[in-house]
Amino acid sequence: MDTVANSARVIPAIAVPEGAGVTVHRTIGTPVLREYDPFLLLDHISSDKPEDYLAGFPSHPHRGFSTFTYMLDGHMEHQDSMGNRGDLGPGSAQWMKAASGVIHSEMPKQTNGLMRGFQLWINLPAAHKMDQPEYQEFAAEAFPVINTEDYALKVLIGRFADTAAPIVDSLTSVCYYDVQVHPGRHFQHRLPAGNNSFLYVFEGAGQLDGQRVSQHSLVILDAENGGFDFTAGEKGARLLVVSGRPIHEPIARYGPFVMNSREQIDQAMSDFQSNRFVRDRAWIKRSQ
Repeated sequence: MDTVANSARVIPAIAVPEGAGVTVHRTIGTPVLREYDPFLLLDHISSDKPEDYLAGFPSHPHRGFSTFTYMLDGHMEHQDSMGNRGDLGPGSAQWMKAASGVIHSEMPKQTNGLMRGFQLWINLPAAHKMDQPEYQEFAAEAFPVINTEDYALKVLIGRFADTAAPIVDSLTSVCYYDVQVHPGRHFQHRLPAGNNSFLYVFEGAGQLDGQRVSQHSLVILDAENGGFDFTAGEKGARLLVVSGRPIHEPIARYGPFVMNSREQIDQAMSDFQSNRFVRDRAWIKRSQ
């Protein structure tokens, strides 16, 4: 059950099997929170047990949305139906606009050790669901980090004040930060007007405007309040802070297909089954 904290919903993660049996902590894309426009899914993988991740995510299709994958620890290899291959190591990230259709896999390049990371699905407006796919991949060094006495903040998508990430989402204005809040310190942030915003605590714990937020909890932030004040506990806290402009369009989804109508879902399934799914080669951008 979710609780209310100063008009904010606090949603604990649910353990969900994905891929070929990988267990993830899911907060968006569950019966509690089906979607949070424009966000469709948030998965967090975190384990040092090889049996939890070695099966990986074999080849599977996507259509109608974008994915953002951010690695904290470990190595995953991306391959797709257009010939793209990427090595995602610690701190690296990829943005994949699946749009009209991509078939890809994400498989571990390690047989032991810690594997931690996130995948966020972002919906595409109807006018862009059948766009040409795009693939962007960046090493850890490509993302700027802002250090203060209270926190260290990595800008992964969009902007934070005058600091810009290498990834810009022009369709839903997504901003995505990884924030390490030092023990007992504050992170205060003003939310973009009109956006839907959330934070997800994945290390430590803290308080949001006086309400305790524990590890593996997502908080829906109230933009009408203008901003929020997060205080880390005695061991500090690390969290994602994400916002995006809602699309306000009908959503029809079936597994890895997210469209606007059942007819479009049926077409996606037919295209996949008849080997007509992949239409365009992705535009590729990589950092060195």
